[in-house]
Amino acid sequence: MEEYMKRALTLAEKGWGYTNPNPLVGAVIVKNGKIIGEGYHEYFGGPHAEVNALKNAVEDVKGSTMFVTLEPCSHYGKTPPCVEEIIKSGIKKVYIAMEDPNPKVSGNGIKRLKEAGIEVHVGMMEKEARKLNEIFFKYITTKFPFVILKSAMSIDGKIACYNGNSKWITNEKSRKFAHKIRGRVSAIMVGVNTVIKDNPMLTTRLEGYKNPVRIIVDSRGRIPLNSNVIRDKTAKTIIATTELMPNNKRKKLEDMDIEVIILKNDNGKVPLKELMIKLGERGIDSVLIEGGGTLNWSAFKEGIVDKVMFFISPRIIGGKNALTPVEGIGFSSIENSIELKDVEIDRIDDDILITAYVRK
Repeated sequence: MEEYMKRALTLAEKGWGYTNPNPLVGAVIVKNGKIIGEGYHEYFGGPHAEVNALKNAVEDVKGSTMFVTLEPCSHYGKTPPCVEEIIKSGIKKVYIAMEDPNPKVSGNGIKRLKEAGIEVHVGMMEKEARKLNEIFFKYITTKFPFVILKSAMSIDGKIACYNGNSKWITNEKSRKFAHKIRGRVSAIMVGVNTVIKDNPMLTTRLEGYKNPVRIIVDSRGRIPLNSNVIRDKTAKTIIATTELMPNNKRKKLEDMDIEVIILKNDNGKVPLKELMIKLGERGIDSVLIEGGGTLNWSAFKEGIVDKVMFFISPRIIGGKNALTPVEGIGFSSIENSIELKDVEIDRIDDDILITAYVRK
């Protein structure tokens, strides 16, 4: 029966980038050993996976079994409760990958289904379901964005040559995959030095993927007003700064429809933990950091990073002055350094992608 839950998980992935800050959910309806209906949560505010599966059913679902990747909701939000639709449909059995951590749901949907006489099983492929919704699970329980730090480097740990040249360290497939990650998160964050040096667009240049909100960390207001991230309106841009930004620069930015978040000056830097709280309040559930070594060090130092994705190219750059993924002063002892867990290693042609989670 796991094949049906696997199908539901595959369907759920189709909602990547469009359901934030809601979860990714897929549902499959099975009757007499065949799939008769399936659906997924397609976009924020739209019908949930269970409702779409019921709507798409090609025959009467009465007496059938539903496989769903997350506990059906039992409360009124953007849409009516899914459990009531399931009960009304006549489905007799429901397999749920895992309980919803949302306090508004958390066990209530399961309880309601059981009260209606429906046989409920919880836990099938829970590990896979939990990983699929790692962003949602953190945000719904903490209101703090899930933070991914991504970097691309040579096999000897350099992100650029000694003269700053960095295009391109990784191969085309790796860069395309990195753009997919951009399309899956709510926001992308870089430091102002990256904007000044590279003048990037910070958009997702892939069909079918949305552009994330652009977050520029700029403690003193040094961002040029003709930067692509300021002039381009295909994505929203937020400048995270401190009181060190001149008032006239702030006004110019706001007159150009750029949101400016003023935070307390932290020794000339933007306090990133406080910034994450502000972003969470704005409904931003996930942030992809694509900064340089200075921003990356600050992110690790302040403890905001949940997951790292390091693309490693099989090339040697060398140079004691060449930049590395994490700069700053560094840790004074190995025991205080950042430890990673649940490490996964993948090949993208000749490149290597290492994905891991920060041990809190």
